[in-house]
Amino acid sequence: MVLPRRGTRASRASAPEARSEPGSEPPSAPDACPGPPPAPASGSPAPPTGTSLLLGAARHSAGRTSAVFLCSAASAAASLAAPALLGRTLDLLLGRDDSAGFWLTVCAVVITAEVLLDAVVAWLSGTVAARSTAWLRVRGLRAVLDARPEDGARFSPGDLTTRLSANATEAGNAPVTVAALAASLLAPAGALVALFLIDVWTAVAFLVGLPLLVLVLRAFTRDSSESVARYQRVQSDLAARLLEALGGARTIAAAGAEGRERARILAPLAELSAQGRRMWLVHGRAVARGGVLMPLLTTAVLAVGGLRVAAGRISVGELLAVSRYAALAAGFGAVAGLLGTLVRSRSAARRTAGPAALPALAYGTGSLPPDGPGTLELRGVTVVREGRALLSDVELRIPGGASAAVVGRSGAGKSMLAAVAGRLTDPDEGEVLLDGVRLETVARDPLRREVGYAFERPVLFGDTIAEALADGPGRIPESVVRSAARAASADAFVRLLPRGYATPPGRAPLSGGELQRLGLARAFARAGRLLILDDATSSLDTVTERQVERSLARQVRPGTRLVVAHRLSSAARADLVIWLENGRVRAVGPHTELWRDPEYRGIFTTPGPAADRDRAEGAARAEGGARAEGRARQEREGGSRDRDRGRGRAPASAAGPRPDPASAPVPGAAGRPAPATDRTEP
Repeated sequence: MVLPRRGTRASRASAPEARSEPGSEPPSAPDACPGPPPAPASGSPAPPTGTSLLLGAARHSAGRTSAVFLCSAASAAASLAAPALLGRTLDLLLGRDDSAGFWLTVCAVVITAEVLLDAVVAWLSGTVAARSTAWLRVRGLRAVLDARPEDGARFSPGDLTTRLSANATEAGNAPVTVAALAASLLAPAGALVALFLIDVWTAVAFLVGLPLLVLVLRAFTRDSSESVARYQRVQSDLAARLLEALGGARTIAAAGAEGRERARILAPLAELSAQGRRMWLVHGRAVARGGVLMPLLTTAVLAVGGLRVAAGRISVGELLAVSRYAALAAGFGAVAGLLGTLVRSRSAARRTAGPAALPALAYGTGSLPPDGPGTLELRGVTVVREGRALLSDVELRIPGGASAAVVGRSGAGKSMLAAVAGRLTDPDEGEVLLDGVRLETVARDPLRREVGYAFERPVLFGDTIAEALADGPGRIPESVVRSAARAASADAFVRLLPRGYATPPGRAPLSGGELQRLGLARAFARAGRLLILDDATSSLDTVTERQVERSLARQVRPGTRLVVAHRLSSAARADLVIWLENGRVRAVGPHTELWRDPEYRGIFTTPGPAADRDRAEGAARAEGGARAEGRARQEREGGSRDRDRGRGRAPASAAGPRPDPASAPVPGAAGRPAPATDRTEP
């Protein structure tokens, strides 16, 4: 048995066993990202906040937002000019002045311009809100996709959907709301100045009540912010529960738990209703107080204006202008509605900033050496998540072209090792090298072209199955896609679909095994020097799995294979087996050697009456394991020789003896609950 080399950290205490799948969502408050994201590296830009997101959205539509403000300001100017023009025209008409007709035409032009400007403002406001919303959604979605998958999983699907849909929509209204708010203050402020110019006492009568209006708006902003934040948080919780139930609809129906699930989903409705009532009560109070205060001020202005007309200080036309300007100055009270929209936008922007603040997995600018064999090395790799070490001081080396199976009990670190090996995440300590190059120094496209993944639960993206199988950097011919589907034993059932490879993935009735085969086909179509199968054959029957393994050896580009295995047969057919325990590599070697250890055999059997029988069968079959391993290696080498001859190159075996897998250390992965063990074929 070959044991892995230990580094200087080997003396550290053994890390506790991880009991949850890395990347799964821990319990958290629904209104914030569960736990702070990792701090940005020195020199990297600070993560966005709600305010910075709103400023970014405003800059994105700066031209249109400015147009909204300018058109609103022009409309306000027209509304300010109209009372003075109407008052002058009235005085001229009463005095039977010949120029009254001209001024009447000017009044009509100004009023028409005001109407047209308001229409333009409405159109521009809609486009600005749509553009800002799209920018916020794309910014958040890009951050989620660029982040480590485990960081993106901090948000439940329902919560993330709410943040990037409803919350982003409300936040997208902020730029146009600010422009409208600024423009809406121009008309009341101008009207107040006009009152001073016509008669100072009318302006003083209006100014007496403004401090009360300021107090009303201040209380409204303070109380509304808290209620809006709580409402949006509960709304997100409700969406998350609903999405969970939709995903598990079959389980709910099978358990007859429809009533219980309905009650669970609708449980937050009581708090949602309470927060909604409180939010609109605060808004209603502010509007009501403003609605009472502003007419009182307008009445006071008109009363003072009437007294001034009676005293001969102002004319009848000027009194008309005073009445119109008093009505315009009352527009200060309408600010409450715009402030309410802005408060909701700011609260929604803080929620949208959660996904947008996820740190991106930065890539380098380098490349991998051409025609590299796919040698994978892990040097002192340690991964800590939420205070638990999922991998501890892993020192491994997988020779190029070898197949390595990663085994261990649930929580041993298998999936985390698979994630680190292909750089879906970075280790907290140590480094990962592929053909001697550190993965973090390689650019995104070269890395993703040479490192392929297939998962237990693949998700297909694209309008058709053909597009889904070709998904990835660059374009690949349809012939390659179909060949990969045949290698994954998927071509036959795809052809039986109503539209074949043109069938939309969402409309294809696929079983779990068929979906896994399509996931394998996608990985085979883009197979590079390293292919990582993270429990990607767990839903396949034994015969299909064997066919896929045979095709992988003969029809798919040769390279290094790292397989997270739960089935005994997968471990038995690998060149090397990496035995993980509590995040550490306990042993590395051929399955036939490790099988002599009863604790290794215990990984594939469950305690109970059948355990002795399973171990006996495993021991008997282990005697022929060396022969089976030799035949599997011959199949792989035979396929490689056939391909090499077709390319005019010397067969791989002619280049020298194949490295002994037993002398090579290897990697591991994070804890995921192990599927049912395959007791029938060690």
